Amino acid sequence: MNIPSNLKYTKDHEWVLIDGDTATVGITDFAQKELGDIVYVEVETLDQTLDKDEVFGTVEAVKTVSDLFLPLSGEIIEFNDELERNPEDVNSDPYGKGWMVKIKISNAAEVEELLSSDAYKQLIGA
Repeated sequence: MNIPSNLKYTKDHEWVLIDGDTATVGITDFAQKELGDIVYVEVETLDQTLDKDEVFGTVEAVKTVSDLFLPLSGEIIEFNDELERNPEDVNSDPYGKGWMVKIKISNAAEVEELLSSDAYKQLIGA
């Protein structure tokens, strides 16, 4: 299982890449494997400011639909619209082409609440 050490993680199986006051967010390799083949990613919260743990979108797989939870409070400043044409990128490259949104972080202190790669491995039993 691929769990890059340079990323932060949530208990809801999102990954976070912090770059200054911007965070790139996607779902983990574990999550995409659990969901199965991703057929649709919907994010209707572009340009909205949301609180940590609010639903920012959904991911639809062949067997289920799952909510996506914002790992940090902030404004959603970008959506990976390539996923509208190629949602399978979430399966094939969850930490690269499969990223979902970028957010402008409004509460940097929340970063400390995210899980390290080791803590996430413990969470999923890897």
